[in-house]
Amino acid sequence: MPNPEYSPPSARNTAKAGTNFLREIWQGMHGDATWPEHVAMTGTGNLPSVFPVTALATAAVGAAGLAVAGLIHQAHGRMPRVEADQRLASLWFGTSLRPQGWELPPQWDAVAGDYRAADGWIRLHTNAPHHRDAALAVLGVPADKAAVARAVAQWEASALETAIVGNGGCSAAMHTLAEWATHPQGRAVNSEPLLHWTTCAAAGRPDWAIAPDRPLRGIRVLDLTRILAGPVATRFLAGFGADVLRIDPPGWEEPGTVPEVLPGKRCARLDLKNAADRHVLERLLSQADVLVHGYRREALARLGLDARRRREINPGLVDVSLDAYGWSGPWTGRRGFDSLVQMSTGIADAGMRAAGLDRPGPLPVQAIDHATGYLMAAAAVRGLAQRIATGAGCEVRASLARTAHLLVSGSATQAEAAALAAETPADLANTVEETAWGPALRIKPPVMVQGAPMHWERPAGRLGASPAQW
Repeated sequence: MPNPEYSPPSARNTAKAGTNFLREIWQGMHGDATWPEHVAMTGTGNLPSVFPVTALATAAVGAAGLAVAGLIHQAHGRMPRVEADQRLASLWFGTSLRPQGWELPPQWDAVAGDYRAADGWIRLHTNAPHHRDAALAVLGVPADKAAVARAVAQWEASALETAIVGNGGCSAAMHTLAEWATHPQGRAVNSEPLLHWTTCAAAGRPDWAIAPDRPLRGIRVLDLTRILAGPVATRFLAGFGADVLRIDPPGWEEPGTVPEVLPGKRCARLDLKNAADRHVLERLLSQADVLVHGYRREALARLGLDARRRREINPGLVDVSLDAYGWSGPWTGRRGFDSLVQMSTGIADAGMRAAGLDRPGPLPVQAIDHATGYLMAAAAVRGLAQRIATGAGCEVRASLARTAHLLVSGSATQAEAAALAAETPADLANTVEETAWGPALRIKPPVMVQGAPMHWERPAGRLGASPAQW
């Protein structure tokens, strides 16, 4: 009879890395150091990577689940058991949605990708039309991949990066891990805390009723996020009952990702360049419990919604924000996405070298985005718990580059590990989700909080389908 306390070395190694990540994440939440013991890491299999991606995925969803369990404990005096499944977490860090009889649109536009420059590699992120136009204007070519490749080959990677970013676009030259460690921005962000946490002045304790089975029911979350970390955070909050209202500008679409990240949410449109619509947003903000946003600081300031103004509108607000490259250093405020951060921080180069490739070797999933999203969700729930306990709101700031540093710092625990087995019908939930694009199934939730199952009360719908009101 097998020993129930024994697990193969690869599984033990993943669990150890996941436990280490969970402790570091929970420390970043200023949580009780003993609480990670309430999280059981289950499941088997690992995503193929030189970095412990599955361990980070398991720890990130586990931390978010632990925050929810802590909120239930605070309200009801019992600590629910939390299970984070490394197999399901790995799958969710890819995509959770399985369309039935239809197909998801492609995630990347025709120009986006990695290109060989005169002295190395550079990635262009061109999914947004204005970002594509900015890059093509610098290169002086039409939206044709072959023409772009020829033009990029004439540039040094860092010079092209600087030119595209300076023109309002998004790109990243590939660095090694060692180069990033000595880069001014690398040194800055790597010295930052995992989460910047500021407790604000007390504004009065709320009268929320924290239901043990649906702990975030009635909590209003104003969602001002785009691809991909922010929407992952608010999807998690909706999964435990939060009333999530997402706001997008007129005409904005994310065809490759919205079916994936919109379950449980209502989505409205406001033109924040219009005074009347800004007034509507301020009214929504005044009535919100949580704000999750990914706007750059100067963009919100231009709209008259800097941190001070947001606090004036809603003194008790739990204000959770996201930045790409960190909150200090010369690249503060630079536009960025997961794939670009992987290039900048040395992750793509390390993957290339480990696999013996002749081009960048990114992570098997957009793990930086997903992990940061679950960190933001955990921080939001922890902020709600603090509001209940003290009446004080908070400001929490996360960044993709700092999450990337967390992943890289855990690489010493990575070892030969069992590969993730192929997906089976047993991985899928039984309920059909009637999305706006057609019926679909989702992978079973990656985290279980005892007595409070994670589920979404409305299917994924289209952007702008709801009115801008609570």
